[in-house]
Amino acid sequence: MDPVIVVGAGPVGLSLALALAAQGVPSVVLDEGTGTDEARPARTAVLRPDTAEFAERLGCTTARDEGAHWLAWRSMRRGQQLRHFSFDEALPSPLHVPQHALTRGLRAAAVAHDRVQLVTESHLDTIEQDADGVTAHTRGPGATWWRGSHLVGCDGARSTVRKLLDIRFPGRTAVERHAVAALRAELPWPGEALLHRMPPWRSGGDEVTARPLPDGVWRLDWLLPARAELVTPEAMVARIRDTLAGWCGETPPYELIDTGVHTLHHRLARRWRVGRAFLAGDAAHLLGALGTQGLDEGLRDAENLAWKIAEAWHHGSSELLLDSYQAERRTAVAAKLRAADQSLPILRGGKGLRNLVPGAARGHDALLADGHLGRGALGAPPVYAHSPLAPPYTDTQTTVATATGATVEDIRVTTPDGSTAGLRDRLGRGQLLVVLIAPGTGVWDRRHWLTAGVMPRLAAAVAALPVRGELLVAEAYPGASAHTVLLIRPDGHLVAAFAGVRPAELYEAADAARGGEPVSVRTESTVDVN
Repeated sequence: MDPVIVVGAGPVGLSLALALAAQGVPSVVLDEGTGTDEARPARTAVLRPDTAEFAERLGCTTARDEGAHWLAWRSMRRGQQLRHFSFDEALPSPLHVPQHALTRGLRAAAVAHDRVQLVTESHLDTIEQDADGVTAHTRGPGATWWRGSHLVGCDGARSTVRKLLDIRFPGRTAVERHAVAALRAELPWPGEALLHRMPPWRSGGDEVTARPLPDGVWRLDWLLPARAELVTPEAMVARIRDTLAGWCGETPPYELIDTGVHTLHHRLARRWRVGRAFLAGDAAHLLGALGTQGLDEGLRDAENLAWKIAEAWHHGSSELLLDSYQAERRTAVAAKLRAADQSLPILRGGKGLRNLVPGAARGHDALLADGHLGRGALGAPPVYAHSPLAPPYTDTQTTVATATGATVEDIRVTTPDGSTAGLRDRLGRGQLLVVLIAPGTGVWDRRHWLTAGVMPRLAAAVAALPVRGELLVAEAYPGASAHTVLLIRPDGHLVAAFAGVRPAELYEAADAARGGEPVSVRTESTVDVN
């Protein structure tokens, strides 16, 4: 079987290749660059807890070692603090990491993996498809033809793959502009992120954000006017000095590390799949206004697509399974773009009666916080409630604290060999997870637990599923009663919860989650990815 061709060696392309490798699928990553990444401390990414965990599961050590989890979030308007709260298990902090560090960690993991082939200085110029795969041609020092089972364009906003597939990329240009600086200084709120609207100093503008990084480094963002304003080095230094003086009483000593101007666009590709070719990350969507995070969404694309291509690569798949990538991910990103477009006139609309409405400032603050912190319509993780892979509802299903189609909670689970792990640690292995909620599991005799109670019947049901599944047991799950059975996709989204062991219903839900019977089933032995 031919490898998957991944075009682009940024965080999304590398994550996709590693996620495929974890499920036994080889890939060739075509990198236009030389394999090195320029260090730009002012270019950072904010990852929600689930996407940060995804990067770490792939072996990206820099996400943990060179990123920062904020201690708290603070928001202010003029000279007044509107809210302050600390992060904890109920409200986990996002991860703030330099993008070059994230890319470096993913690249190191890819280089070390024998199922990932990185090819530098490879410029894609041709894509040809047939019933059995994709052929791509690259120019450069090692110009050649490549043959793949599928091809995924993770090659950024100016995607060559998107252009070769003749996919339109409509949207809005220059939705927001920000002056950005990375600097080392002591601020009054060590380890805390700050959003300050209408700061009371001359060069503060309408909004400034401070987000901490390790080693006393901060990323500061100033919202710029919509008109094309040139940000000179002198103007940048003035902004920095005035902002630090406004927060500290006087300008403290600081070390300026990096600066830049970021222009944010909102665009959405019309199609994310053409035959065996797909788009992911910035090649498929651009967003970022009001705290929304494009790279975070790109990693979600990679996690969603990887298990579906892996299923097709190993066993064949239905068209519905591969089509579900666009149905789920494009719909989720479109909803965030729509929410941002609806919120922008309210939050950036200038003066007027709306600013005189009591409580408006706090309402605007809450809306902005949603985008930055991963909550609400602007920032919350996607829920694929209307996915084409969702099974029909039956009266044997039950409700738990996690909605059907949402990402499951990271509870502790026990495997049949008696070992324990976090539930999310079992994700990304190309198999469904079946979790029995059984209070008192901790005192079971590990030698006999597969023969206890409902376990023999459930183990037999899992063995008979139309796709590979792993049986796990947990003491409890939020909102679940004893003997609830959870069926979870390889990317961590809940397929269904059942009241008790229901083999027939479990089979039907698993069949729906794989998109039904594959068009063709491979007879060769597949790679063991455990």
